[in-house]
Amino acid sequence: MSIQGLTIEKLHEGLSAKQFSAKEVITEIFKIIEAKDKDIGAYVTLDKAEALERAGAIDKKIQKSEELDLIGGLPIALKDNMVVAGGRTTAASKMLEQYIGAYDATVVKKLKEKGAVIIGKTNMDEFAMGASTENSALQKTRNPKDLTRVPGGSSGGSAAAVASDMAVAALGSDTGGSIRQPAGFCGVVGLKPTYGAVSRFGLIAMASSLDQIGPITKTVEDARILFDAIKGHDEYDATSAPDTVWGGLKSPNLKDMTIGIPKEYFIKGMEPEVAKKIEEARRDLDKLGVRFKNISLPHTKYAIACYYILVPAEVSTNLARFDGIRYASRGNGAGDLLETYLQNRGEGFGPESTRRILLGTFVLSSGYYDAYYLKAQKVRTLIKQDFDEAFKTVDVIFTPTSPTVPFKLGERADDPLSMYLADIFTVPANLAGLPAISIPVKKKEGLPVGFQLIGKPFHEHEILRVGEEYEAFDI
Repeated sequence: MSIQGLTIEKLHEGLSAKQFSAKEVITEIFKIIEAKDKDIGAYVTLDKAEALERAGAIDKKIQKSEELDLIGGLPIALKDNMVVAGGRTTAASKMLEQYIGAYDATVVKKLKEKGAVIIGKTNMDEFAMGASTENSALQKTRNPKDLTRVPGGSSGGSAAAVASDMAVAALGSDTGGSIRQPAGFCGVVGLKPTYGAVSRFGLIAMASSLDQIGPITKTVEDARILFDAIKGHDEYDATSAPDTVWGGLKSPNLKDMTIGIPKEYFIKGMEPEVAKKIEEARRDLDKLGVRFKNISLPHTKYAIACYYILVPAEVSTNLARFDGIRYASRGNGAGDLLETYLQNRGEGFGPESTRRILLGTFVLSSGYYDAYYLKAQKVRTLIKQDFDEAFKTVDVIFTPTSPTVPFKLGERADDPLSMYLADIFTVPANLAGLPAISIPVKKKEGLPVGFQLIGKPFHEHEILRVGEEYEAFDI
């Protein structure tokens, strides 16, 4: 059998009609991984035996004519910062290289309950800090569309796995664009849900007020299916929103919707290839009958500066627990306790993690808290207010996902500032806690380019609806 281009919907139809078995799908997936991943490097951990066992259980359900969930039998990859009971979870760091999970993250539990088959854990930037997956302490990941280029980050392994048919779908986490930017770079779909829409219980935290788990898929329809499977309130996550917050579609007819185009996102510095393709996507949406309106989000220009004060502050706090003694042991423990801590943390964290820990400790220190951290929180409020004001007159906001096409491996490795700017168009949605999706522009010539749709809080189905209509539109 061939699973090239297999989507969740096609998988479900094929399994239900007994055109193929779940075991056949999993076996084929692992053949593709064996053939391709030595060049791409998307996976850090694979579990073929358990995947085949779970697939066998799905096949038994089908033989008994039991109802199969839409994601039953789905071969799915997980970013390696989501805990799986009995499985290795490293966050792509030497600090957790040997950590074995004691429980399932809530999203993992939901996937298992619905019959999804977890095939492995994917590479990422260490503790989700990066925009290229070059900061992994374990291995390099390459873009399946061009092996000389990065897949984006920090969920680069998940995006590369889906783009290369080494998984039908994957989960990533998004703190400032880490689902959407790699999805855009690899030519797949990436959805960052509203903050609080999906439980973070069992996600290794980087910046707790911004992190959000979401799907990376081949189609917008698949993103909707997977999002519906993992969303919802969780008593183990204090930031998880109640199930009463969800907003419905304003209208099933796109002609009743208004899409805002913020002038601050269409700036000098965007690569010509990106600008050209984004304009083509806008024209295609225009043909679907949506109304466009020019809007302004004036505080967008402060988003990156604000983000890189708040995130290191939360990183400094969240990563304080990793001392090489708890969770996973490191070193020989020579000397006193302080010396052990210094040795373990000095050797366990990579350069980017160390940089952010130090910066975060500085901005939280006495005498600097008000000048940096508190001021950044006030700017964050202004950024959210910009979106609130814009959504009084528009339903969805349209922007590029990234100002550039995928850049070459190593091109920005020694320039942290240019790496940080890779997230310039995605960070504001995280600061405001809004849902946003990256969708590949249909024109296939050249390197992949994604456009972004940002929606109102808990109105994921509006941006998904626009995306599905765009996908179905015959250009």
